[in-house]
Amino acid sequence: MADAKNLKITIDTEECISDGACADTAPETFEMNDDDKAVVKDPIGDTREDILAAAEECPVDCITIVDTETGETLYPKD
Repeated sequence: MADAKNLKITIDTEECISDGACADTAPETFEMNDDDKAVVKDPIGDTREDILAAAEECPVDCITIVDTETGETLYPKD
């Protein structure tokens, strides 16, 4: 499993449209809350690759992922 411990994951719940693609792609990291908005369940629940893929699947790009070790924004890319 690729190391996901250095990832900071934030979700703009105001922008979330409840698509659920993130929870489908990385189900140990993301889940839908009672308001049907995406939330981080466990920031190291899935592989780094699966977490990044989940962010990419979001149709409204409301997930931001930063590598806390380097400070680099991994998603979204400029």
